[in-house]
Amino acid sequence: MQQFEQTLGTGTLLAIVVGAIALLLVLIIQFRVHAFVALVLVSLLTAIVAGIPPNAVLTTITNAFGSTLGGVALLVGFGAMLGRLLEVSGGAQALADDLVARFGERQAPLALGIASLIFGFPIFFDAGLVVMLPVVFTVARRLGGGLLLYGIPVATAFSVMHVFVPPHPGPVAAAELLHADVGLLILVGLAVAIPTWVVAGWLFGQWIGKRVVLPVPDILSGGRDGEAPANPPSSGTVVGLLLLPLALIFINTGLDFARAQGWVNGDATWFQVARTIGATPVALLISVLVASYVLGARRGRDPKAVEGILDSALGPVCSIILITGAGGMFGGVLRASGIGDALSDGLAYIGLPVIAAGFLIATALRVAQGSATVALITAAGLMQPAIDAAGYQGADRAAMVIALAAGSVMLSHVNDSGFWLVGRFFNMDIKTTFMTWTVMQTIVGLMGFGLAVLIFWIF
Repeated sequence: MQQFEQTLGTGTLLAIVVGAIALLLVLIIQFRVHAFVALVLVSLLTAIVAGIPPNAVLTTITNAFGSTLGGVALLVGFGAMLGRLLEVSGGAQALADDLVARFGERQAPLALGIASLIFGFPIFFDAGLVVMLPVVFTVARRLGGGLLLYGIPVATAFSVMHVFVPPHPGPVAAAELLHADVGLLILVGLAVAIPTWVVAGWLFGQWIGKRVVLPVPDILSGGRDGEAPANPPSSGTVVGLLLLPLALIFINTGLDFARAQGWVNGDATWFQVARTIGATPVALLISVLVASYVLGARRGRDPKAVEGILDSALGPVCSIILITGAGGMFGGVLRASGIGDALSDGLAYIGLPVIAAGFLIATALRVAQGSATVALITAAGLMQPAIDAAGYQGADRAAMVIALAAGSVMLSHVNDSGFWLVGRFFNMDIKTTFMTWTVMQTIVGLMGFGLAVLIFWIF
């Protein structure tokens, strides 16, 4: 869509986004309209009211929907297939048993969270979460106590690594814009991500998990009457299958990091081929094919039975895919309407310290349009002149990147595709998602900002 000139003022645009969110919540909570239908309807109305030209409204919402699905549909589909194979074969149960035996029942959430922190270093949030879900569900089903005791530490681990630590795209791009040293940013990011996970993932997860007890969904198991595991694989085999997509994806993120540092030629044929193999959808496709053999033919399963297992994984996740795409559509409409730009421009001149202004601008962009990565990169571009003028160096610039990253995860709500992804996979209604996911993300943001300010003043 060709950019149009937004003539509405900041106050009017803010009223539009507040009204759109309120209408969406009323439709879903009060009138029980399906989330997918409500998101499409509100996205359409918001585009019209915000002044997007009538001939561009449909293009705007379909492009935003399609771009979100392009990143989510293949990932969730292949991830669900891999999860279904692990569940039906008994592999998830084998790994769950091994984790419990090694760490004990009381420390199972801690073990899952630490494993996710390690897996989350090279892996995007969505991919890591989807791959780990069958293990989380199996541990929660075996030990009891509700899903959130195990799910919140895992989801938080992937979130903090994704937003704070290179080689993830948000912090890498922000580091390039603000001329921060990426190696130093990795150290600072880890120094922020780990204690933030302890508070937002471990402590909050234990607290909220005991107060909001959710049953374990059957979304990856095909129902409680699914096929009983026969000849289950060892936990080592399962770990290998989980590590395979992570290792392939790490090729991609590692090569991007190397290119950003000027170590390799990004135009080389071998580089492009390696990046294709390491792309998340291709990595998961390869992993599904390998798992189909290792957990299927190699263990005596008929190819038709394996096909049935894979097919049974897709039906339950179709709703998740469509709702997540519609959430991205809503965020795309808000971006196209200029609401995020208006809010950030208004905050840029309120006289706060640079680090606080950057945090608030990133928060405003996050609230306005949903995407943490977009909020972080956009805020970094807006703050670059002020940071350069202030003459910050070394750890100060790394702390600025962390402060912006912290703002970019604040107050996740209905325009964030991650809000719907986690909410639907955990089978939570919208109120419970606010109480759990939104609160956790806000704790991550506040904790991250506090630590960034501490690093900024000490170093």
